[in-house]
Amino acid sequence: MPDMSVARPVTGSQEMNAAVAQLTTGAQRLVELPLGKRRDLVEACILGVARNARAWVEAACQAKHIASDSALAAEEILGGHASLLRYLRLLAGTFRDVERQGNPSLPGRPRKNTLGRTCVPVLPVATLHDRMVFMGLRAEAWLQPGADESSLFASCLQPTNKQAHQIAGVLGAGNVSTIPATDTLYKIFHEHQAVLLKLNPVNDYLDPIFRDALKPLVDADLLRIVCGGRDIGEALVQHPGIDTLHLTGSHLTHDAIVWGADESERARRKLENQPLVAKPVTSELGNVTPWIIVPGDYSSKQLAAQAEHVAASIVNNGSFNCVATKMIVTARNWPQRDEFLNLLDKYLKAVPPRFAYYPGACERFVRATGQTNYETRDGKLPWTLIRDARPDDSPHLFAEESFVCVCAETALDEASPEAFLEHAVDFVNEQLFGTLCATLTVPDRFQKTHAPTMERAIERLRYGSVCINQWSGVVYGLMTPPWGGAPGSSLADPQSGIGSVHNTFFLDHVEKTVLAGPLRSLMKPVWFASHRTAHRVAWNLVDFYQKPSLSKLIPLSLNALRG
Repeated sequence: MPDMSVARPVTGSQEMNAAVAQLTTGAQRLVELPLGKRRDLVEACILGVARNARAWVEAACQAKHIASDSALAAEEILGGHASLLRYLRLLAGTFRDVERQGNPSLPGRPRKNTLGRTCVPVLPVATLHDRMVFMGLRAEAWLQPGADESSLFASCLQPTNKQAHQIAGVLGAGNVSTIPATDTLYKIFHEHQAVLLKLNPVNDYLDPIFRDALKPLVDADLLRIVCGGRDIGEALVQHPGIDTLHLTGSHLTHDAIVWGADESERARRKLENQPLVAKPVTSELGNVTPWIIVPGDYSSKQLAAQAEHVAASIVNNGSFNCVATKMIVTARNWPQRDEFLNLLDKYLKAVPPRFAYYPGACERFVRATGQTNYETRDGKLPWTLIRDARPDDSPHLFAEESFVCVCAETALDEASPEAFLEHAVDFVNEQLFGTLCATLTVPDRFQKTHAPTMERAIERLRYGSVCINQWSGVVYGLMTPPWGGAPGSSLADPQSGIGSVHNTFFLDHVEKTVLAGPLRSLMKPVWFASHRTAHRVAWNLVDFYQKPSLSKLIPLSLNALRG
């Protein structure tokens, strides 16, 4: 249980002023803190997170109306302290590598692809036995054009005491509980800034848990936590002692903070380039997340596995995810199109409706579907698949992230896989809002015979993460890749955000992450709603990441097989 004796949260202006003063002291120490001392802080946080694991899950499950002893609780375990423990374990390993040899140890040697781009492996990580935990998956970070191995690692990995001390204000996400924590850790250990974290009112029940789990950072004056509503958020944003801002949420929230809540004021300020805040702003915002199905001849098992994968990406966390699939792109004359969509419908109907815990869900459901007479019980909304959506008829499905349990499908007319893929890339780049992540389902034969075509398509996709046959939520949970929108966004047009987080290898000049896996996994992915022992696998992962060892993989593998 959390240690309730730790410092109370910040709740008002006087407390905020005191917190900023304390953080100033911590920030001054941080830029001079030796690498070994930073690693000690990280490892102390591992103990704190593990100590709070049960309380964390109970609180999150209660808030989302989930039975904490059910398979569904795996969402809160994996999207909470399991991911956070992986992040901390990877960060500690990087600091240890740099102490020993001057640079992080990568999972493999960088390579040049057919386009001449430098691709840096970020999965599997041998020290965490990723070949077994993430069986069949591999991931690379593609560097920006012109970048190569000579400038691989960020210079900020080892700060000097000449760096100015700073305090970051972090506006936390309300949907996935690990996001505020990992955003905070990124600011502290990657950008060397003390953090004033404002929890979202949706999940501010995490306050005592975070204060105890991250107590080493609180004790070092590197972290203070703010709870409250809009007034507290505005006070944080405008506080003269806060040097930088980071937020996770919608682009509407971003624009209200940067350009003003009034629509006419926003337009005027953008036109005159006069933002309300002068301090640097980074962000991770929304996305109409596409899943592109390249036409081809799939076996019945491959088709079913991919349909269930898409369904899992829709239902996870009640679909209150920026990585939830919102637009499936198919070829109109693909012979297996109807079969695939029928399978998807079947898997969605097999998942019981979820409590719509996120504010505004019912209004967004009506906006997305046009339904005003939908059936709901106990605050639950039905999974809804809209087939053959068209930009001219339903522009909001393409231009707005619904952030609710609705997914649309649209069809393109190209018949050949090559022509379809080229058109699909143009379509999602130009017609869909956001630049965070995208997935492609691709026939095995096409990947083998059209490797250069695939790499050109991946290069052209303007997304921070591109996945082959896998849900992009996996990239978020890996923690080794940078996570954020595609480079090139601005305050006036942030799309899916500015900057990135995670990046536990401290890679520099990254353009995107590319994750690839099989059409059908040997074992059922733990994020599938039909996985019967997902919660046991998730708890096994928590135990494993506390202190990784091969022996701990035995119960994990057994529960995975029972799923």
